[in-house]
Amino acid sequence: MANILIVEDEKAINDLILMNLKLVGHEGRQAFDGNEAVEALEDFKPDLVLLDVMLPYKDGFSLMEDKAFENIPVIFLTAKDSTLDKVKGLKLGADDYIVKPFEAVELLARVEAVLRRIKPAERIINIDNTIVYLDQRTATVGEITVDLTNREFELLEVLINNRNIALSREKLLDLAWGYDYFGDTRTVDVHITKLRKKLGFEERIKTVYKLGYRLEI
Repeated sequence: MANILIVEDEKAINDLILMNLKLVGHEGRQAFDGNEAVEALEDFKPDLVLLDVMLPYKDGFSLMEDKAFENIPVIFLTAKDSTLDKVKGLKLGADDYIVKPFEAVELLARVEAVLRRIKPAERIINIDNTIVYLDQRTATVGEITVDLTNREFELLEVLINNRNIALSREKLLDLAWGYDYFGDTRTVDVHITKLRKKLGFEERIKTVYKLGYRLEI
């Protein structure tokens, strides 16, 4: 997992981002203004920076212009949603640009995408007696390979990438297969049942009452 610096002046948002990052296994450091962001680098070496644009003392664009995060991937988090602002942020070297308000699952997906580009190490998840090889799209239980369909593995990957976070059936359907997938939320229930049985995840994939499911790790 990664060390991530969160530079966001609104404490509630900063705390929420940190909580969600920790839920999926990342470590985080918080900064609430431009000066704190620079100071944090003295004893914290982030793999990624989540950077708000509108900050006290020194804004996110200025920090990028000053090369405060040189050689460190940056994702802008901002309410500035104009095309010009997006282009400016990307031209300053940001790897991505997310407009507020955003859902936690979108943020985690963007973080995962950037980390996958910069840290291409093989992604392997160990859960009890089950090992999931995300890049190879295979899984084993007790060293025996499990036969998973493409649809089952796509759903499993979404659950793993958002582990410990409750996701609705609609969100799982969208993230795993897209809204254009020919099916409804009952399709999610069927595939969840199969994953539980094949992987021995009866106690790991929890049903969230009146919502959906959560993979607990």
